[in-house]
Amino acid sequence: MKTFETLTAAIAQLKKEGYTTDFNIRQNGIHCKVTNILLSPKEFEIDEKYHFEDNDDPSDAVTLYAISSVNGKMKGLLVGSYGIYQDDFTQELLEKLK
Repeated sequence: MKTFETLTAAIAQLKKEGYTTDFNIRQNGIHCKVTNILLSPKEFEIDEKYHFEDNDDPSDAVTLYAISSVNGKMKGLLVGSYGIYQDDFTQELLEKLK
């Protein structure tokens, strides 16, 4: 697996590799605002995952997910914050993002 010094560097490289869709987390899946497509946990795979922490403030930690749809039509990125697992998400989605 690749390593990156910063979140910005990781995003730039993964976009070059075709991960161009911006996903946002929803209670029961991930959503692309541009296409208004919601993928359930069964409809996507996590290809790569990178964790970044601010040494000065560990609560500023984020995880970057490189995601592809099972049907192969979408590849994109999801940035999850430190508190992502504390919100009210379906168990299936939480298991997928672990």
